[in-house]
Amino acid sequence: MALLGMFCKQRELRRLLGQRRERLFRMAFAWSHDPALADDLVQETMEKALKRANQLRDLATLDRWLFGILGNCFRDHLRRQRPLEELEEHTLADPETPERQHEQRHIVTQVRCAIERLPEGQRQVVTLVDLEGFSYAEVADILGIPIGTVMSRLCRARRQLSQELVDIEPLRTQEPPRLRRIK
Repeated sequence: MALLGMFCKQRELRRLLGQRRERLFRMAFAWSHDPALADDLVQETMEKALKRANQLRDLATLDRWLFGILGNCFRDHLRRQRPLEELEEHTLADPETPERQHEQRHIVTQVRCAIERLPEGQRQVVTLVDLEGFSYAEVADILGIPIGTVMSRLCRARRQLSQELVDIEPLRTQEPPRLRRIK
């Protein structure tokens, strides 16, 4: 009977891992700026998670556990290799006008470049908190650093981003022309 329970738990874990693959990839890409490397990191993360499934005590902490494994895989990669350079541009599909698409791409490029210029620690913290919505305590647990370090890195990252991105104009909303009644 215990064997059946273990099989069901493994099956449930595989299903939950599949649901989180996209979030893990998004985070790995934000850290590495290389889609192939991000995919490799996610693959390694999922492999380690399946091998060490017995270490996960509560499925409610699955996200924190997975992102912790991803952080460790990324650190291991940095130890093995020197950081990669350039970020390949991605085209955003948008059914709106070409002008609006161009504006959006320009802003996205500026934000990506600003995030890319952040030091690694600040980049990791700002992406986990602001993009993925993790709490400071969860980020501290994921990265294995004190919560005060998370808060100071986040503060410095946000300050630097706001200084660099102060000139970005918000996207203009295109309102239809309004008719006015004149008496």
